[in-house]
Amino acid sequence: MHIKTTLNYSPNFNQKKRGKKQIKFIIFHYTGMKKESDALNRLTNIQSEVGCHYFIKNSGKILTLVPDLYIAWHAGKSSWKNYSSLNKNSIGIEITNPGHQHNYKSFSNKQIKSLITLSKYLIKKHKIDQKNILGHSDIAPERKKDPGEKFPWEYLAKNKVGKWHSLNCKIIKKFRNQKIDTISQNLFLNNLFKIGYSKKTPKNIRKIQYLSFVIKAFQRRYRQELVNGKMDKECLIISKNLLNR
Repeated sequence: MHIKTTLNYSPNFNQKKRGKKQIKFIIFHYTGMKKESDALNRLTNIQSEVGCHYFIKNSGKILTLVPDLYIAWHAGKSSWKNYSSLNKNSIGIEITNPGHQHNYKSFSNKQIKSLITLSKYLIKKHKIDQKNILGHSDIAPERKKDPGEKFPWEYLAKNKVGKWHSLNCKIIKKFRNQKIDTISQNLFLNNLFKIGYSKKTPKNIRKIQYLSFVIKAFQRRYRQELVNGKMDKECLIISKNLLNR
């Protein structure tokens, strides 16, 4: 299986090659800039020190910026399960979108179609576990919101890219905003840590604030209609279901 991409070289990667077996994750990002051309310039400018492996344009065209076996600088300070600094273990895909600071919008059908094609290719090529298809906000919840709550995680999962719960959204919606007791709150947080979210509170941030960021990251992915950083029964039910899948 091959995919059609256009080479658009970025110098923002480590010079030393990594082993193929080191590649365990695919990380999705949005560009978070008003203009697509500005985002591409930033990702290919050596002074920005930010890069990625693939770039998906508004048109759906796929660009290769850094070959898979080189470590691109896309994840930054990050962690998931027992992994930290995920650049060394991941492939980064940037998707054109202005992001939360610049009138965040839905991703185009052409972009998502290309993303599914590219992701399936990479999953097969590198034998990547579906549970290791992540968003930037999953691995750096205190810093990042991308790809955000308008990213079609459920649709991707139906097309065998990433994980989603098996619950009926209409049925579980009745549990939204229902408060849960302290024991259930602790259970929910432990579920998030078992899923992979980091339990380690970063320096210069209060634990309660960090936990709110983690909950928002979970909601942006699995309960996109309401991202408020608050624990409720709906979120607890979703977390339980995910662990059993």
